[in-house]
Amino acid sequence: MVETPNTPILPPLENGDRLNRYEFERLYSQTPLKKAELIEGVVYITTTVRFRSHAVPHANLSGWLSHYKIATPHLELGNNPTVRLDGDNTPQPDIVLLIAENANGQARISEDDYIEGAPELVAEIAASSVSIDLHAKKQAYRPNGVKEYIVWQVYDQKIDWFYLQEGEYISLPPDDNNIIRSRTFGGLWLAPGDLLAGNMTQVLAVLQQGLNSRS
Repeated sequence: MVETPNTPILPPLENGDRLNRYEFERLYSQTPLKKAELIEGVVYITTTVRFRSHAVPHANLSGWLSHYKIATPHLELGNNPTVRLDGDNTPQPDIVLLIAENANGQARISEDDYIEGAPELVAEIAASSVSIDLHAKKQAYRPNGVKEYIVWQVYDQKIDWFYLQEGEYISLPPDDNNIIRSRTFGGLWLAPGDLLAGNMTQVLAVLQQGLNSRS
């Protein structure tokens, strides 16, 4: 298209820009980026994704949640969706699990196919982004009502699972069998040690125990 004096030329979206959600979406739609997020009014741009420190953990965590979603009605699961939380926050979480709107879920899918509102569960793979995921993003998810927040700290070999209680995030501790149990999703059990070790057979076996406990 030939530019004319009446055609506005928008600046490129850049890391560290301070924008509101509407400005962010307008620039993002015209910028060839794989992933950009607006967190507390600040733009964060990711240009590359490493394999063992991000893609593999992401696939394993997504596989665990996918098995749960298949066995549980009225849930929706997605990877890397744009989430319109509020006017200053448009994150693109690694994984979201939400209760469907027609089953009294707290988020909705907009007419232009974006999540609006807070998913019940958000999970992030935190390698180079750990300072953002455990601070700015956590502060954005908490007041907007994301009920559970999982952060896999890849380099520290640690999984944090937070539960929203009276407006604050409380860490969910593992039980005597080193299993963490969701407070929001019945039967969603995780063996964090096995997930960290890549032992997906045991991760799914523990999940099946949780699913069986519902009946």
